[in-house]
Amino acid sequence: MSDYPKKVVIVGGVAGGASCAARLRRLDERAEITLVDRGPHVSFANCGLPYYVGGVIEKEQSLLIADAALFHDRFRIAVKTHTEVVSIDREKCEVELRDVKTGDTRRQSYDALVLSPGASPVRPPLAGIDLPGIFTLRGIPDSREIKSWIQARQARRAVIVGGGFIGLEMAENLTHLGLKVTVVEMLDQVMPPFDPEMAAYVADHLRQRGVTLALGDGVAGFKKNADGSLVVETKSGAEHGADLVILSIGVRPETSLAKAAGLELGPRGGIKVDDQMRTSDPRIWAVGDAVEVRDWITGQDALIPLAGPANRQGRIAADVICGRDSRFRGVQGTAICGVMGLMAASTGASEKSLKRAGLTDYEKIYLHPGSHAAYYPGAKRMHLKLLFRRSDGRILGAQAVGEDGVDKRIDVIAMAMQMQGTVYDLEEAELCYAPQFGGAKDPVNFAGMIAADVRRDDMPLVHWNEPVTEHTVFLDVRDPDEVVAENVQGSVNIPLKDLRDKIATLPPQGDIRVYCAVGQRGYLATRLLKQRGIRARNISGGMAMRRVVT
Repeated sequence: MSDYPKKVVIVGGVAGGASCAARLRRLDERAEITLVDRGPHVSFANCGLPYYVGGVIEKEQSLLIADAALFHDRFRIAVKTHTEVVSIDREKCEVELRDVKTGDTRRQSYDALVLSPGASPVRPPLAGIDLPGIFTLRGIPDSREIKSWIQARQARRAVIVGGGFIGLEMAENLTHLGLKVTVVEMLDQVMPPFDPEMAAYVADHLRQRGVTLALGDGVAGFKKNADGSLVVETKSGAEHGADLVILSIGVRPETSLAKAAGLELGPRGGIKVDDQMRTSDPRIWAVGDAVEVRDWITGQDALIPLAGPANRQGRIAADVICGRDSRFRGVQGTAICGVMGLMAASTGASEKSLKRAGLTDYEKIYLHPGSHAAYYPGAKRMHLKLLFRRSDGRILGAQAVGEDGVDKRIDVIAMAMQMQGTVYDLEEAELCYAPQFGGAKDPVNFAGMIAADVRRDDMPLVHWNEPVTEHTVFLDVRDPDEVVAENVQGSVNIPLKDLRDKIATLPPQGDIRVYCAVGQRGYLATRLLKQRGIRARNISGGMAMRRVVT
């Protein structure tokens, strides 16, 4: 602790800046802390904005986590809203502040400066992008404008540009208000961070609930009709009518202040920081959506605009300013999205990100367990993908989609990853069990067991999209009534119960690929055949995966 009060200026509130300010005060009662934000609210729940638009959160006040009075009364922190930092004088250790209402400016000195400017919604330079009725969603004023627009114009149709987390949450909430919603997404899948086959479950769910998806089609521009309604034009030539448009294309780190001050930026365009959140200037720290961080799994630079990492970064910056040796170990991108009663969650690397990073030492498995014991009413099926390293079984990532129990399974796997866990740790994990909550073998255990069986070569594995040869035989071990309902052309059907008696009908040297509904009977058949000297591999995830990968 220094012999004199530190002067700390924090630029931007919400998750990173506000957590940094509160942590600073808990560590240093004498510090002079000033928190500056150009908006009207210094600490609010921006993740709740779509639900405020949809009326699920009824009162705007519920979104306010802490206001200027609370920061002053509880922490003696000076909060200046509607105040913008327009420049940083690094030599004099001063910032220039401008009152956004009056335009008045003044200078303030600092011993430590923390930048938490966040990220701004991408608004591409398309024809008609500034027409009335086209919105982005970043703060409470944006959500207020959207609500007012819907009510004043009695809106009935909405187009959401972008099928990411915020876009799908807005689709849910606008549907809840009774609007007919179309989602236009440039990629051929919703939820871009997910692998396509897992995102397909979310897309099917949206369509079943009346949301129109225009995938693989980017926006070309916007037009206004005589009645004031809008038309969204796409690159394919399609036109989608709308009473309002929500731009949810993504966010871009706010780096203009840092760049003007000569601070170093990273290769992805965010503010470059070390593992103590310090920028290229030793007296300036940066946290939150504006900073570039290390992907803990792939080792690559990443922009991760999530509240959890921002909070941790704010705390770490405060620790370091106060002389503690705290370090940020990187991000693994654990996230979840609720979509009309469905949950989609992920942690760590996706298969796409592993390929982008040039990493090939991995394997994947699919399973479709119930959310709790099947004999207890209300069990829901979930779809789970686990990625792990072939060489040692270390867990690399997981994605899950389902109506119940998805969140806790991904959280368990996320924590196992933090501890450098392997599939064997998941296999042996001792988790809560009562029939209404899970099973004696939890989905997490099942994932570990399946992956461990693959590594032990107890269950040779193959996937639907792997190339076939002239020797490939698809062996369907389901019952005949299942085959009638859905079949793979050219496959051989031998129900599992009959397999021992009909082994002689299988080619002993063929490439036998076994499948069932979800993979369990395929595993049993593979074990049987393997012990009889026949080369066979189980198709991971069974027919439930074929529907989304072929």
